[in-house]
Amino acid sequence: MRLKQLEIKGFKSFANETRVNFSEDVIGIVGPNGSGKSNIVDAIRWVLGEQKSKELRLDQMSSVIFNGTKKRKAAGVASVSLTFENTKNLLPTEYNTVTITRILYRTGESEYKLNGVSCRLKDITSLFLDTGIGSNSYAIIALGMVDDILADKDDSRRRMFEQAAGVSKYKVRKRETLSKLKSTTEDLDRIEDLLFEINNNLNALEKQAKRAKRYFELKDEYKQLSLQLARVKIDELRTKHKQLQQQLTEEEDKYRDYEVQITTLEAAIEAERKAHVDKEKALSERQRELNELISKLRALESERQMLQQRLQFITQNQEKLAQDIRHAADRLVQLDNQLQEYRTELNAEKRVEARLEQELTTAEEQLADIRESHGAVKSNLDTVVSEQQAMERQVFELEKKRAINQSQIDNARQQQQRNEQDIASRREDMEDLDSRLKALEEKEAAATKEVAARELAEENRLQKVTEGEARLDNLNQQRTKVNRTLDAKRNEYKLTKSMIESLEGFPESIRFLSQGKHWKKEAPLLSDLLYVKEDYRIAIENYLEPYLNFYVVETIEDAYEAIQLLSQSQKGKANFFVLDAFRDYMPQANLMPAGTYFAYDMVETDAAYARLCAYLLENVLVVDSEDVKSAVPSGDWTILSRSGRFIRRRYSISGGSVGLFEGKKIGRKKNLELLEKAIAKAEQEEQKLSTAYLQEKAELEQLKQRRTQQDIQQARAVVNQISQQKVSLVTRLENFQSFVAEVVDKNARLQADISRMEGENTDYDSQLAGAQRRLKDIRDQIANTDGSFREIAEALSAASAAYNEKHIAFIRQQNRVTALQQELSFREKQLTEVTETRKRNEHTLTQHEREIAEAQEKIDAMQQWLQGQYADK
Repeated sequence: MRLKQLEIKGFKSFANETRVNFSEDVIGIVGPNGSGKSNIVDAIRWVLGEQKSKELRLDQMSSVIFNGTKKRKAAGVASVSLTFENTKNLLPTEYNTVTITRILYRTGESEYKLNGVSCRLKDITSLFLDTGIGSNSYAIIALGMVDDILADKDDSRRRMFEQAAGVSKYKVRKRETLSKLKSTTEDLDRIEDLLFEINNNLNALEKQAKRAKRYFELKDEYKQLSLQLARVKIDELRTKHKQLQQQLTEEEDKYRDYEVQITTLEAAIEAERKAHVDKEKALSERQRELNELISKLRALESERQMLQQRLQFITQNQEKLAQDIRHAADRLVQLDNQLQEYRTELNAEKRVEARLEQELTTAEEQLADIRESHGAVKSNLDTVVSEQQAMERQVFELEKKRAINQSQIDNARQQQQRNEQDIASRREDMEDLDSRLKALEEKEAAATKEVAARELAEENRLQKVTEGEARLDNLNQQRTKVNRTLDAKRNEYKLTKSMIESLEGFPESIRFLSQGKHWKKEAPLLSDLLYVKEDYRIAIENYLEPYLNFYVVETIEDAYEAIQLLSQSQKGKANFFVLDAFRDYMPQANLMPAGTYFAYDMVETDAAYARLCAYLLENVLVVDSEDVKSAVPSGDWTILSRSGRFIRRRYSISGGSVGLFEGKKIGRKKNLELLEKAIAKAEQEEQKLSTAYLQEKAELEQLKQRRTQQDIQQARAVVNQISQQKVSLVTRLENFQSFVAEVVDKNARLQADISRMEGENTDYDSQLAGAQRRLKDIRDQIANTDGSFREIAEALSAASAAYNEKHIAFIRQQNRVTALQQELSFREKQLTEVTETRKRNEHTLTQHEREIAEAQEKIDAMQQWLQGQYADK
């Protein structure tokens, strides 16, 4: 025997229907404090018949019903069902599954059920008596029981040992036996009291015994004479008996043949029914296997579809990565070519820089020689030369600053061009990312919509399951109600049929004539000819009680034949109504008093017996009032109360309480026909409800077997995957946008620097023009002086001018070399970045190829397995 299932509804904190399946060897129910774990144990104790509210931690037993919350009303009934598997036949019943149910209504009514059939608590206790399972057995350990057992409170440890040893059941039987012995002792005491009273009545009984002895002597004498008479009649009857015996033997042979045929047909029907049940079981098992297989197929198809989508996404990424790798290779070739050009140009410029540096050194040495050899002349012209040198230095500084600014302007414009190229490249990548992001957003919207649709489908399924359970419960209640009505009708039908067959309540003479074979069976009893409405049946039956045993025959000869038969058989007397006597009878049309009804109008009968009925109920009225004094007839009226409590005639009145079985004699056969129709109608209704119940149950099982939660989880996984990819793309897009914004800002700063330096060059040009004019004036002044001084001054001026030109050319060449080095460094950095990006893409491409191979292998394996499952399906 194994505990299989526990169903709770409306018990303590379990407002909704809760089902706990004990499908494994060890089952644990866990939860936080106050979640209702102990109520599970209380429910098991309660359904096993616990009667003490204290053991259930309650003040009164009605508190087990769910008392409601702020948002939910209180329940009206508490129900707990416990299901056991009786595969080892430990329980004394032929059922393999035993379900006990206890129901308590808020009105105080309670009910016990065993496999859906109402029973007593004693039946459940007796069923589990030898199994060790009970409300107070050691198999159920509730809160506080361990402490009680350890403390041995109220001999709890002894009771536990007795239950484990199997002694408790004998103690129960002992208590029952002692109770029976006590009851028997009390009965014996009452018997002694009766014997004492009997002894006191012995004298009177002795006189009665003498009289009885005389009676038996006369009876023996009468018996002897009757035997002599019987011998004479026996000889006459033997001949008839032989004939009847031969006829009876033939009829019995026919009856046995019919019984054999009936038995054969019933056996065939039973075999067909059993085969039909086996086929239904096999069909149900096949249907369950098919549903499980379909669920597996759907799950695998969903997984295969996800793998295909993943494979498609990886393929698209692979194509994108391959394209990026090709672009990176082209970019690498381009950068290599540019690097080679910049390196060649840089080497050439460095050689020019070295040459200019050498020329600058030579010019500087020549200038120093001229200054040393002509020191004397120079002293005379210090003022002019100093001013000329100052102006030359000023011109040099201005030309130097202007050259530096121009070089920086050229470098800034080249940097702007490079930045514009980077911005264009990044914007292409951003457009590609935007397109991929829009595609992912569309996929995400579709996947989110699919998740919402599946969640809505799950909600609809749960709602349909709830509605189906409610309809199933309603159909079950209707079936129970119809089955109870049908059982009541069947029992009433059996009782009525038994009463009709045994003629209960009728004298021996009636039973003899009805069951005899020497008189017409067609002659009915008056009680079988009438049918009265339920509300007036007791009143009419009480009035017609003296006539209900009368036979109704057509002619006086039929009545005489029955009387002769009763006289010959010594079976008593019988009364007869002769219909020929009523052929000319016409009922009187009297005026009915106010507030009354004709009793004849409440009776239904065939037309052939209408006049007899009218005669019997002539001047009989029915009133609704229960007041005997107010129902006083005037004239020859007879007044019947509707409830049957009194009958008031002109000179007499009778009445009193109404018995429990009154109103059950009249119209038995008619009531039997009505019961047959009612039973047939109830059976059709029960079959219809059973069909609807089984159909609703099958639909409910199909709804419960649909596992959409896994589909929802898969759809959510797809949404999460798309969201992760979207986040990755958004991050890359934001990085590109940040880079573009930084480059645009850098270009703006470069443009501002270019504008500032161009303004400075304009100022430098104006200052340089003024300085050159002043220098020309000084040179003209020197030209007007002595020739030698002029020659020295011109040589010095030429040497200084040559030096200045060489120095300016050298500075410009240094700026150009610096710009080329910066450009070369930028290209090398780009080359490193493109190389790293290409390596990452190649690594990702390798991973994608491996993932594609693995996904394709899984898809092929799933496809092969699905083909096998499709074949099985």
